[in-house]
Amino acid sequence: MFFNKVILVVTAFLLVTLSQAHPAGFNFGWGSHYGGRTRGMSFGLSPQFYQFSCPQANDIVMSVLEKAIAKDIRTAASLLRLHFHDCFVQGCDASILLDNSATIVSEKNGGPNKNSVRGYDVIDEIKSKLEQACPRTVSCADIVALAARGSTVLSGGPNWELPLGRRDSKTASLRGSNKNIPPPNATIEGLLTFFKRQGLDEVDLVALSGAHTIGVARCATFKQRLYNQNGNNQPDENLEKTFYFGLKTMCPKSGGDNIISPLDFGSPRMFDNTYYKLLLRGKGLLNSDEVLLTGNVKETHELVKKYAQDESLFFEQFALSMIKLGNLRPLTGFNGEVRKNCRRVN
Repeated sequence: MFFNKVILVVTAFLLVTLSQAHPAGFNFGWGSHYGGRTRGMSFGLSPQFYQFSCPQANDIVMSVLEKAIAKDIRTAASLLRLHFHDCFVQGCDASILLDNSATIVSEKNGGPNKNSVRGYDVIDEIKSKLEQACPRTVSCADIVALAARGSTVLSGGPNWELPLGRRDSKTASLRGSNKNIPPPNATIEGLLTFFKRQGLDEVDLVALSGAHTIGVARCATFKQRLYNQNGNNQPDENLEKTFYFGLKTMCPKSGGDNIISPLDFGSPRMFDNTYYKLLLRGKGLLNSDEVLLTGNVKETHELVKKYAQDESLFFEQFALSMIKLGNLRPLTGFNGEVRKNCRRVN
């Protein structure tokens, strides 16, 4: 009897201690298939992570997103890109949000992020409102993931059950941002190298590339296709002629690097499968888009054709691949922190 009482007292003490140490939604995920950076008996991710600590979290996120996207339609694609660029560097830990400081060299200065990634102000607004409703509870890393899903839904794309419980890093990696994010002129072999380094495969590559159904790209990211694709001062022969001449008119050989073009000019504001249909017609904007169909990997060719024919199949796989992306090396349990301000560590 005495032994049982001791066990109960110790258990109660541990529960109180753990809940105080981890205020952002107490959730044990022993051996959770969502995983984390820790292994075995660890805190895991769960769609119900904020069920009791901040049940209104997603409603707050969606309210801010609706206004932000109505004001600037590019916001949706920007927040999707923000999530991708965050997760590919040192996991989905909101490291991309950290500004320069005495101890931080910001990832925002990395080549793939500078003049490309946007939406930081929207994340700030969401965080501010969540801090008012549920102080020190919802992590910036989860806000980025929720914003990516919400942006997809508000653009007409699929919804998915999103595992939550990520914590925020106390570090950033400028080197990682320059090294781990695939460039717009990547070959199919290069793209697969970047993706497989993260534990993602050909299916994930083609499905996640479908996010280019919304958003824009600067002339600087595809100009080589118009004027010097293979170092011979000739355009990319895979470009459909009318599409090529239209792009050439818009993007001069010299200057104009910041002029923007829709990634999917067929339905640039709608999350649908038009992106894949355009690829089949030689109207993919970036080299990294085009090589999904013209590179020497048969599986990616077939997936482009399947998604062009079946939008519901694309939506289903996009949701699955976004969950997989969002599960890349998250900080959980006692690792990291829940930042009060997404731009700096506590």
